[in-house]
Amino acid sequence: MTLKGKKVAFLVAEGVEDLEFYAVAMRLQEEGMTVLTAAVDLKPVRGKNGLEVKPDTLIADLSADDLFSVVLPGGWAPDKVRRFQAANDLVSKMNEQGKIIGIICHGGLVAISAKIVDGERATGSLGIKDDLINAGAIWVDAPAFREGNLVWGRVVADIPDFNRELVAALREKAG
Repeated sequence: MTLKGKKVAFLVAEGVEDLEFYAVAMRLQEEGMTVLTAAVDLKPVRGKNGLEVKPDTLIADLSADDLFSVVLPGGWAPDKVRRFQAANDLVSKMNEQGKIIGIICHGGLVAISAKIVDGERATGSLGIKDDLINAGAIWVDAPAFREGNLVWGRVVADIPDFNRELVAALREKAG
C-alpha cells in the first residue's frame, strides 16, 4: 500500500504543461514517491506557461526495470518526446511489464508512438482525439479513468480527478 521510495519518471520537453507536471509530481511526492524528471538532455526546459523544469536524468538512461511508474504530462512536450525512440521504447516496456502509466492531455501522443493504445479506452485533449482514434483507441470523453495499467486524464481542469485515479492505481499496484 505504501508508495514511499518508489520511483516514478515524468517525461518532459520544452512546452510541457506546467500544471500537469508540477501538480501531479507534487501529489506523488506527498505519497512519498521518488519523482524523477527525465528529458532528452539535461538543459532546463520552459513549461508552456513559463515555469522552468530542471531534468534530473536523461530519458535514454531510464530503465523500465528500475521504475515503478511513468507519467506523460501534456502541453507541447509530448510531440517532442515521442520523436525519441528511447522514450517510446521505455513506455512500451513499462506497458509490457504492466506498470502504471499516467497519461494526461497531449501525453497520449507518446502512448500512440509507443503503440500501446490500440483497442484501449483513452482520453485526452480534444486536440488529439482523432490521433487516438486513428491509432485504434476507443475515445472516451471523461475527466479521468483507468484502463488496465493505463491511467488517463483529459485536461488541466481534470488534474484532481487524474491525481485520484493515478494514486489509487499506484496504491493498488503497490499492494
